[in-house]
Amino acid sequence: MDALPRYVLHLGDNGLVLAQRLGAWCGHAPELEIDLALANIGLDILGQARNFLTYAAELLGDEDEDSLAFQRDERQFTNLLLVEQPNGHFGDTIVRQYLIDAWHVALYQRLVESRDPQLAAIAAKALKEVKYHLRFSRGWVARLGQGTPLSAEKVQRSLDELWRFTAELFEANQHDIAMSEAGIGVDPRQLHASWLAEVTEGIGQAGLRLPEEAAYRRGGKQGLHTEHLGLLLAEMQILPRTYPGQQW
Repeated sequence: MDALPRYVLHLGDNGLVLAQRLGAWCGHAPELEIDLALANIGLDILGQARNFLTYAAELLGDEDEDSLAFQRDERQFTNLLLVEQPNGHFGDTIVRQYLIDAWHVALYQRLVESRDPQLAAIAAKALKEVKYHLRFSRGWVARLGQGTPLSAEKVQRSLDELWRFTAELFEANQHDIAMSEAGIGVDPRQLHASWLAEVTEGIGQAGLRLPEEAAYRRGGKQGLHTEHLGLLLAEMQILPRTYPGQQW
């Protein structure tokens, strides 16, 4: 697969898997307002995923967005490990969302300058959405961190657990580098400084501490995933795999 469709597919996979995670909160969030917010954020991210997957399918020529979403196996997905982590409790989801929202904002702020007009257009629309997502998740990290001793303890534990997946956000492979050098994509290494500045400020505002560096987990972009992705895909893909080609 050429560098451009692989790059676009990676961005689509991130959104597709994260949207599936957020959709599982529908009807289960702590409050109705939060339930609606998480559902709407999930729909925004699903829309971004569809835009990327549709473009990837055009580039590949023999695929469509549905086949890319529902007919690929776990090893063919290239999403980041962070987005596939389980929802856990509300604090787990909020911390996961905050870490990826900060990354999304940094990414799309640069991707709007892509020489590829379709990527630039997708990024421009997505940037408006992810800025709201970041306000939401950062606000809730602050509320939980500044809340009760129990809420602060739980959200700190969430941060400590998920931190090991953050290094992969800034790991560049040959396709990232090729797209960056062509002025089409973004070298993820260039996102680290702005992401860390946002996260350091947000975590500090919440009265929490940044975790110490630990043994980081990588491999998602190479199709090497945690045990959680296979279960997520089994749930997401069961209907189109059971009834292939069906229309509703």
